[in-house]
Amino acid sequence: MVSFSFSFPATVWALDGFGPWTATGVRGVLAGLLAAACLFAARVAVPARRHWPGLLTVAGGCVVGFPLLTTLALRTSTTAHSAVVIGVLPLATAAVSTALTGRRPSRAFWTAACVGALTVVAFTLWQSRGLPTLGDGYLFGALLVCAAGYAQGGRLASHLPGWQVIAWGVVAALPVSALVTVLALTWEPVHPTVKAVTGMAYLAAVSQFGGFVVWYRGMAAIGVPRASQIQLAQPLVTLVWSVLLLGEHLPPLAPVTAVVVLGCVAVTQRARS
Repeated sequence: MVSFSFSFPATVWALDGFGPWTATGVRGVLAGLLAAACLFAARVAVPARRHWPGLLTVAGGCVVGFPLLTTLALRTSTTAHSAVVIGVLPLATAAVSTALTGRRPSRAFWTAACVGALTVVAFTLWQSRGLPTLGDGYLFGALLVCAAGYAQGGRLASHLPGWQVIAWGVVAALPVSALVTVLALTWEPVHPTVKAVTGMAYLAAVSQFGGFVVWYRGMAAIGVPRASQIQLAQPLVTLVWSVLLLGEHLPPLAPVTAVVVLGCVAVTQRARS
């Protein structure tokens, strides 16, 4: 959770010198090369065919879809605003996991989940003066594809080591990441400042690979729905980073919204199936 909490500030830094499509492609390529080196060094065998649908979901949701959509969103939305919107991600992850396993949470769970979701929707509408913005559309799309990637990755981590799940995911996405990088470099200017390179390095090594190693391992240990709720603290930590490192001014309702969503997910954590 702490590793992922710095992803949005790191993306803002990366956008200081890279376009959104270039940033998405480059982070995927660097993470893919790092993962491929780890798999080769450990002499890991190619996963069985039955695991590949899930791995491709991880690749599409967590390696391509989420990074691209959040990067596009951060061109028009602040880090603080984006962090609160993505605060619904744990609920979405639990919902997708429920659909995959067929287990039905209690009424208390869904009541709290709906209250949390409505709180986030109300916040985004208040921020955009009654109308959702294009950035909000990107963020909600990112939420959906990432939830699918988290749920499938957590499920796979009970069959494969967690680090191999994300490693094969970024390797599977490597052709797409390379193609996006080559095409993006032809129309997006690149100015590799120290801040941009630092942000890109963090996104590739930690946000796209290292953070997932421990994330999927934790999901396998305690279960996807329960583990997903821990990430509710992420928006709060990201809000702190946005103030300390980016000099952003928090909207008055941003901390309140984050705390309300945290409370709602705490209820879902304690509710029985």
